This record gives sequence, C-alpha cells and structure tokens, in this order.
Amino acid sequence: MGFTDNRDSKKWWQSSLVHGIFGIVLSLVTFAYVPGEQFPEAPYVAAIVMLMAIWWIFEVIPIPVTALIPIVFFPMFDVSDIGSVSTFYGRPIIFLFLGGFILALGLQETGLHKRLALRIVHWIGSQPRQLVLGFMLASGLLSMWISNTAAVMVLVPIALSVLEGIKAEGPDKEMIRKFGVCFMLGIAYAADIGGMATLIGTPPNLIFLEMYTQLFPDKAAIGFLEWMMIGLPLSATFMFIGWYILTHWIFRFPKTELFTGEDTIEEQIRALGPISRDEMASGLIFLSAVILWITGSDIIISDSLTVHGWRSLLGLEYMTDPAVAILAAILLFLVPSYKKDKGPLLSWKRSRDIPWGIILLFGGGFAIAGGFEASGLSVLLEGAFKNIPPMAPLALIIFVAIAVTFITELTSNTAITNLILPILATGAIAMAIDPKLIMIPATLSASCAFMMPIASPTQTIIFGTGYVSIQQMMRAGIWFNILGIILIVAVFAIYIAVF
Repeated sequence: MGFTDNRDSKKWWQSSLVHGIFGIVLSLVTFAYVPGEQFPEAPYVAAIVMLMAIWWIFEVIPIPVTALIPIVFFPMFDVSDIGSVSTFYGRPIIFLFLGGFILALGLQETGLHKRLALRIVHWIGSQPRQLVLGFMLASGLLSMWISNTAAVMVLVPIALSVLEGIKAEGPDKEMIRKFGVCFMLGIAYAADIGGMATLIGTPPNLIFLEMYTQLFPDKAAIGFLEWMMIGLPLSATFMFIGWYILTHWIFRFPKTELFTGEDTIEEQIRALGPISRDEMASGLIFLSAVILWITGSDIIISDSLTVHGWRSLLGLEYMTDPAVAILAAILLFLVPSYKKDKGPLLSWKRSRDIPWGIILLFGGGFAIAGGFEASGLSVLLEGAFKNIPPMAPLALIIFVAIAVTFITELTSNTAITNLILPILATGAIAMAIDPKLIMIPATLSASCAFMMPIASPTQTIIFGTGYVSIQQMMRAGIWFNILGIILIVAVFAIYIAVF
C-alpha cells in the first residue's frame, strides 16, 4: 500500500478521530495486559507499538509521521533516551536506500531507464502475448534497481500509446479491452515481483537486512549477492509463471495474430534518438555501483575454498554497501553533463523526488525493534512463544506467508514489515528455529499482495488508467497471491531439505 493523505477530505477528521481513539483504547488495553514486574518498560513499548499499528493501518495521520512516535514516547516512558532513539533514524541501511534511490533518479534524469525498457520490449516481440511478456520483463528488471512506482510510471505512458495504436488497427473491441486489462496488470505485478530480486528493490528487503543485523549482531550479515541468490531465481520463476497464468489462463488469447504494437514501439525508440553521453555516464556510474555491491563480500564455497571480495582483498572492510551507494550518488552530482548549461548529471532540485517518508518509516521500524530489546519485551514474547505447542518450520513458514500476504492487501507493506519482523524474530528464537527461515519469507510475502488497488502504489497507478476494475484486479490478483505463497514456501522447503 502506498502513502495516501486524505487531509483535503471534509470528513477526514471524523475518520481520524474515530480510528485515533480506537488506537488509544487498544493501546491502553495492551498496556494493562502486558506484565511489567520483571521489565517495567515492556508494557509501555507494547502499548506504543499497538498505537502505531492501528494508526498505520487506518492512516490516522500520515504513515511517515506515525513512524516518528518513538522519538517522543520512548524518552517519555524511560524506554531509552532521545540520543539512542534518534540513531535508529540514521542507520546505515537507510543510506543504502538513499544512495540507491539517487542512482535511480540519475537514470530517470538522463532517460536511460526509458531506453532500456523500450529495447527490452522491442527485443521480446510485439504480438499480444509477447507484448505482455516484454513489458513485464521491462517492469521487473527496472524495479530491481529503481522504485517499483517509478518503473510503472515509465512504462504506463508507453503502454497507453501501444493500446491507442492497436485500437487504430481496428481489431475486436472486446479483445482490446481484455488485452488492456491483462497488459496493465502485467506491468504492475511485474514491478512488485521484480522488487523482490535485490536488496534495494523494495523497502521491506532493506528493513529485513537492518533488523536482522540489529537483532542478531553475532550472526553473519546477509550481503547483496546472498540475497540475490534467493530473490533472483524466485523473482524470475514468479515472473514467467505469472505471465503464463495471465496470458494463457486468466486472459486467453488465440495463437493467431490479432494485432501488433510494433509500430508504436519503434516510433518511440526513434524519438529517443541515439544514446546520449549523459545516458552513458549515468549508466556507467550505476553499473559500477551494482558490480561493487555484488562483488564486495567473500563467497565461501567450501571449508577449503573461499572467493574473496574486493573488501577483503583491498583491506576496505568498512567500505560497506551503503558507503558504495553514497559514493556513486555523489558522483552524479560531480560528473558534468554534456548538455550545455545543465551543470552536473543530477541537480539537487531532483531531491524532492526522493521518498523521504519511507526513510522516516525505516527509522520508525528500527526504533520498534530497538524498543523490543531495550524494554525486555522481546524476552517476554520469547517466554510466551515457548508456551505455544512446537510447530514444524515449514508449517510456520506457510502460516506466515499466508498471513503477511493478505494483511498487506490492506496496509503498507513497509509498515507491516516493521511491525511483524521483531515479533517473528523473537518467536523463531523461542522455537529454536533459524530466524532467517521465518523473517525472509515474511519479507518476501510483503511484496505479494496483488488483489487491491490500495495494496501497492503500482496497482493504484494501473487502476487509475481506467483499464482495470477492482473486480478484475481481485480476480487476477488472488491467483498471483496464491502463486507467491506457493513459490516462497517451495523455496524455503528446498532450503530446509538441503541445509
């Protein structure tokens, strides 16, 4: 779900008042039921988290503003001082997100992202099923590196042009309508699926990484390549099976040639002209950052064989992924544009396009995790989980994948990841399960809500084109939800069996 703000509505205050009071009441009830004899601050943290959860779900105030609540209430109730709380809003992973987003802005500023998308679509083909596959691949590949929303915003105008060109060819109107629905849904779904493949692809992935590092500092950190070894095969499999379901099952298209969008695609490619030096420069900076991210960590193949990354080879252990991201981002503001009177490749004016709200939301989530530890609430939860009958890891993964997938239909995936990961981490320890086995499936499942326009900004954009109704999105989305759950469970079933 994206960040919405209904402050302009005449009735917003009524909804905010009702849900705000509801959150406060549940918060007080939570405070009353959490024992505080052993850990006096634990009831306060539980109450604060309940308040934030309700206010996030119902958007009583803007979601990023709710994320600031720990800065006020943690010092107020002696959970931690303001200096300690504020550090959660400047964690290293936030700078990885910030640097990655600035790099994505560099691609958008020069137009390289659009050129790449058009080339992918042109390469795949222009028949109905090929067009859907081409746009899905373009959407998925872009969303691995830039925000899912930006990827869809690039492709929707191109897709609308293709649909207008197809209408001019005069095929059956019902077939065009059906193709338009399939086309738009494919673009939106592929963006969310592609974001699962890399650490910077979507905010929940980064939230997991930071929380895992924060909660389990003694465990080996998960690097860019390690995540891709899980996320990329999962994302690719999801993409192709999802495409087949869309074009061969939910929306069936005859094998015969009905229409083509080739002319429209070629026209847009010609309009771009030859690749510019600015595009090449921004692409080189971006590619360099990706290579450094992937090759930075050591890869242990066996007890006797380790492939060393550049950090250990050069003695730059402190030069982590966030530092690489910021270095590459700085270069965009240093390298001059080849366009006359433009200045650097990227100007600071574009910083208004950085999703600062998500950065605050990151901090709020990390503060919650820190509050669990500082107050002793995590110890209380661990004791409560020990009273639950033992559950096989795979059964727990199935439950978590289903729950997170469908909860995310109604609230921000970033907010729900912030709330649920500290709880799942504590539960995993209590049940003697590797925390990664529960936390990663939950994180991936947060990107698998495909049924509702409010579930994801990408789906909101597609819904806004007028081609897709809520009923059509729900009809297709339920199958993608189920497919996502099956694939995530399958990946970790294999992991459990092998390791």
